[in-house]
Parts: sequence; structure tokens; C-alpha cells
Amino acid sequence: MGSSVVGIDIGSASIRAVEVADPGKPKPTLMRHHEVLLPDGAVSRGEVLEPNTVAAALKTLWGQGGFKSKNVVLGMGNQRVLARDLTVPKMSQTRIRESLPFQVQDMLPVPVAEALLDFYPVSESMSDTGPVVNGLLVAAVKDAVLGNVKATQLAGLTTVDVDLIPFALTRVLLGRSAAGGCVALIEIGANTTSVVIALNGVPQFVRIIPTGGADLTQALVSELEIDLGEAERLKATIGLAKQVTTIEEHRAVEIIYRVASELLTSLRNTVSYFVNTHPSIPVRELVVTGGGAQLPGLTEALSEMTRLPVALGDPFRAIALSRSLNADLLRHNRSRLAVALGLALGSAA
Repeated sequence: MGSSVVGIDIGSASIRAVEVADPGKPKPTLMRHHEVLLPDGAVSRGEVLEPNTVAAALKTLWGQGGFKSKNVVLGMGNQRVLARDLTVPKMSQTRIRESLPFQVQDMLPVPVAEALLDFYPVSESMSDTGPVVNGLLVAAVKDAVLGNVKATQLAGLTTVDVDLIPFALTRVLLGRSAAGGCVALIEIGANTTSVVIALNGVPQFVRIIPTGGADLTQALVSELEIDLGEAERLKATIGLAKQVTTIEEHRAVEIIYRVASELLTSLRNTVSYFVNTHPSIPVRELVVTGGGAQLPGLTEALSEMTRLPVALGDPFRAIALSRSLNADLLRHNRSRLAVALGLALGSAA
């Protein structure tokens, strides 16, 4: 692998990528970033349905963004991926991985042969039968992963790793800081919301919720009978506003509140479930990122519902920025670039 790598975040509406130099060093450097739009139907909830279309978009991305490296890291985080608590007898990581197909069939929605399996160790303890390793089983439907990899191959790129998006978030928002305690990281994408709860920077719990910011947009389009651009404008300017001036804005706010409340309730219930099942690990803060995190009023509403402090994640605090980059533009887009940056940083792990 060269000295730089590109993290690729494939969404339903666009592809975002960042190139990082020296990802294994204490302070890597963000060299360049870019985003291109995707045609409708090419990708659904992070899963590539039209590899040739996505490959053409990747070639455009490389040309417009000026990326130098062809080594890429992809992220997975949709309903075709699951992460569940798993405790296994203590043994080497290699042997644990080899034993997974014989232990986890009952936990999978598909046959073992159709899944890619991995194990993320969290802690060790003693059981009645001896020492055990507690961790997270990560399983993905093989076809979903291979479809994304195929698109990069058709674009002339080399996939050096495929990572779980919640792990990438932990790495970029917590892994290179001294943040202690238990923090819930929430990435609100277009169709999927990822939640990872980490203790002292180590993931303890992962959930993937099949809703996101695009649900708000589609509700506005269908109920107000407006086009996509106007729906995005209303969402970005009004959001969860307390006061509005026009009848159209009032109707829009009602729709946004109704749809957003479903996601906020799911997030509250997810955090409550973790707290109830891990009573000795109180969650001290929620950190939100992703395109959906930019909805006006979202952090305040989430804080009110969960009764916890909520902050916007800053993926750039532990990395250097190339002098050629516009720092103000990066700050504005930081929530949209967090996943791609976390994927790129994971290439050194």
C-alpha cells in the first residue's frame, strides 16, 4: 500500500471520498476530498445495485477530485449488516474467526455460506467453564459487500479493506482523542442511521436503524407536492423550527416534526436499551454526525428527548489539513465527511 489511501462513503444519492496521507502516523494529513451525485436507483441504502453506473461515477470522482491513490477502503452499514454481542472461549483471534461459522448460524438471517463474518473483541472475563472473550459479532451478506467491491474494481481501484461504518465513526471521532467515559455516536445518513456506543473509545454496542434524512425529504415532496430541490431547501432552512411565518412553512414543519420524531424515538430507545442492559456504564454524551445531523434544531430536540448533552462531531480535530484545502469549507461539510475519513484512517489498523 502506498503512503495515502482513499476512504469511500457510498450513499444512495452521492459518493463522498477523502484521501489521507500517512494514515498510520500520530497526525495524518487530509489531502483532498470530493463528492459526486449518483443517478436514482444506482445504490439503495448503501448497497450498489448498478456496478457499472457506480464505477462511472467513481471515475468522475477521481477525475474531478484529483485523487492520487487508487487504494480504497469501503464502508458497510445497512440492514444487510448486523453487529451483535457474542461471548466465546478465550483463544487467538484467528481461531475465533475460524470457529464463527459453527457458533453463529442461529444469529444470522441468511445461511452461514452467504455471510462474511468477523469478531471484534471488547473485553475478557471468567465464566463457569473458563476464560472467555466478550465482543461483537459482525456479519454482512456476502453479495452486498461484493457488489460494492465490484464497482471499485470496474473503476480501476483496489479495495484494501471493507470496514463497518460504526467502527469508522469511533475511530475518527474518539480513537485519536483522550475522551473517556461512555459516548454514543450517531451518524444520520440518507436512508440509514448508525449508532455505536463506545466506552473509552472501544465500541461496546452497535445498532443500524433503517431510516435517515431522505425520509424527511420524501415526505415533504409527496405531502406538499413540491420538487426535490424545494423540499431540500425547506428541510435545510426550517428544520425543527419553533416559529414560522407562512402557511407552507407551517405545513412543512408539521411534516418534519412528525417524521423526525420517529427517528428521534428510535435513537432514544436504542440508548435506553443499552443503559438498561449495561447499568454500570452510564452514557455521558451523544455525538451526532452525517448529512442528517445538519437539520436545524436536531441536536436540541435529541437532547431534550434523551436528557443527555448532544454535540456535533468534529472529525478534523486530530488530523492535519493540506494547505491546498479550504478550511472553512471543510468545517461546513465536516458531518458529511466523517464516515469517509474514518474509513481512510482505518487502513492503518
